[in-house]
Amino acid sequence: MKSLRLNADGFRLRISDFGFRNERQPQRGDGGKRDSVALRSVGRDTKKKEKQEKPLCLCASVAFLRNPQSAIRNRKLLVAILCISVFALIGCYRDDMRNQPKYKPLDESAFFPDGRAARPQIAGTVARGQLRIDDHLYTGRVNNEFAEAFPFRVSLDVLKRGQERYNIFCSPCHDRVGTGEGMIVQRGFRRPSSFHIERLRESPPGYFFDVITNGFGTMYSYADRVKPEDRWAIVAYIRALQLSQQATLADVPADEVHRLSE
Repeated sequence: MKSLRLNADGFRLRISDFGFRNERQPQRGDGGKRDSVALRSVGRDTKKKEKQEKPLCLCASVAFLRNPQSAIRNRKLLVAILCISVFALIGCYRDDMRNQPKYKPLDESAFFPDGRAARPQIAGTVARGQLRIDDHLYTGRVNNEFAEAFPFRVSLDVLKRGQERYNIFCSPCHDRVGTGEGMIVQRGFRRPSSFHIERLRESPPGYFFDVITNGFGTMYSYADRVKPEDRWAIVAYIRALQLSQQATLADVPADEVHRLSE
């Protein structure tokens, strides 16, 4: 802003960007046009210099005086943007939950007598979806004896499912017909027993289910690879393989006998 006033000696005092300046006012008796033209020229140069060197605060003040409503709106918009930015930063930087006191797995703890932070499961705890109260289906046993029957009806779809699972998980060792001459055995792995020996042909279905679940000898458990229903499907297919290698013509249905001679 500029503040103008005349003093008693005819000087004009002006507040500028760099302090006070004194400029001589033309007097009526000082010589007319020449002084007037010179003063106008000095005034134009001074205004040009002020326009080039005007600071930001002075520009804002001048803008406010020229259009106060627009300046107020811009100021409100700036304040709103700053408030939103501050709240956004506060909301995004939530460090209190990430750095809360906690124990990591297997950390030591001085709170519990055994010094372990990881606590053992309470007896009888059952995970969601793992309530297995059907011993026949999930263990292959009935009254702590190997089950003599299947826990569900064996259909053609069950046999097809069992064949698929058998070819994936069992055939590398037991081969496709269960003689124990799989490709891994041909590469030097220990040969498993054939499914067609008398001992295994007389074994109940629950025995095969138990071996698949818990492993036997060099065979490891498949409990984490094959779900219980598929284990029973594999056992059903093993029974079909055993029957196929010991079947006679009398076991063939009458409407299928003619196909054997084709």
